[in-house]
Amino acid sequence: MEHSTRHRRRQLRQLTAALPFLAPWLIGFATLIAYPFIASLFWSFTSYDMLSPPEFVGVENYRRLAEEFVRGERFGLAVWNTVYFALVSVPLSIVLGVALAVMLSWNIRGRAVYRTLFFLPSVVPAVASSVLWLWLLDPQAGLVNYLLTGAGLSGPGWFNSTAEAAWPLAWFRGTWGFGSKDALVLMSLWGVGNFMIIYLAALGDVPVQLYEAAELDGAGPLRRFWHVTLPLLTPVIFFNLVMGLIHAVQAFTQVYIVSEGQGAPAGSTLMLSLYVFLAAFKYLEMGYASAIAWSMFVLIVLATWGLFRSSRYWVFDPSGARL
Repeated sequence: MEHSTRHRRRQLRQLTAALPFLAPWLIGFATLIAYPFIASLFWSFTSYDMLSPPEFVGVENYRRLAEEFVRGERFGLAVWNTVYFALVSVPLSIVLGVALAVMLSWNIRGRAVYRTLFFLPSVVPAVASSVLWLWLLDPQAGLVNYLLTGAGLSGPGWFNSTAEAAWPLAWFRGTWGFGSKDALVLMSLWGVGNFMIIYLAALGDVPVQLYEAAELDGAGPLRRFWHVTLPLLTPVIFFNLVMGLIHAVQAFTQVYIVSEGQGAPAGSTLMLSLYVFLAAFKYLEMGYASAIAWSMFVLIVLATWGLFRSSRYWVFDPSGARL
């Protein structure tokens, strides 16, 4: 009994000594994460303009979101734009990141310089890179369309166009071409250096003996990549796929700058993150904006859950454990 009492007193002294060091993090978590999280959930069931007290309206905000989604209006358009951007940009970033990592793993002269050059765009501030791409993709004076015209091709409208190159029905509608969302995809691929660095680190962990055994079995470079390199990269690809999906759904800074904060042209760049901002701080519908934010949260959770469920079929784990 006495030993147990001394043990509890010792634990209490340790906790008392640790609390001053934990206090800054606990206060930050409570005020910057926990409170906004709980408050937004409450506000999503209210009509709140930030100028008067919230008025409880039940599921009215969610009913409004459902109606707009079915009719393809503001919320439905934002969902489509976000899904389009995520489904195009994330797979392309993975393919490009793996390809760059493999090429930059070759033992060639100046390899460190090439790695630095490909990584640098990922550390350029988002505002600066957005302004740069606005100039590069300008339909009249941009460098990209200038080079395309010099090659005898017609330059797309980019940020001034609502066309969708990756949407199959655009072929039948006669609206096929590279538009504003495709320009945002190009901007996202410019910063693929973050993914490339992770893949480079993973390539360094691939046992050389596996390549030697595959070569002895007569496997060429492509077969070695397909049967040795790629399976061992799948855990890292899975990580980048999940993180890339979350970042794509939450993309805001670049979208706000290139669309002048309005989702222009004609709502083609109205992403969910931008729609939350406009609903909250332009239209002063904080309750409705909170409902949009929670819809984003549910969308991300469902997408992540689906990826984890599918990982058992394609992610290689040498230990045999399941994700």
